[in-house]
Amino acid sequence: MGMEQRVEFGPGGCPLWSDVASLLARSGFAVQIRMIDDQLAFPDETPPETWRELRVGTLGGMVTVRRDGNGVWVVTWGNADTAMRKAWNALTWAFAETAKGTVITPAGPLPAQDYLDRESLPFPASRTDPGQ
Repeated sequence: MGMEQRVEFGPGGCPLWSDVASLLARSGFAVQIRMIDDQLAFPDETPPETWRELRVGTLGGMVTVRRDGNGVWVVTWGNADTAMRKAWNALTWAFAETAKGTVITPAGPLPAQDYLDRESLPFPASRTDPGQ
């Protein structure tokens, strides 16, 4: 069974994958696309704006991102280790940050910065500078 986190987009809708990946790279956490809509992809391939599902490779393992309405579900295995959970959190934060959206938590919606302050990520919060 998997674990899911929901990110709802701001008024601009779904961010471009290149913006999400760039934010993570600037934070010191590089990721690679492995699959786009159930098709194998080159690591540096850019998904079309209409993508429905991405499989993202991280140092901790694979994370799935599923587009759904005005948001995404970020999914990992229920038995994920600490490194995998941090990767899962990093992708969740990056989508919320680049979409100017919110992460839906059991305690209610959190803006990206509040999520960053609350959750464990594979890089320190001080390394995140969306304005770079």
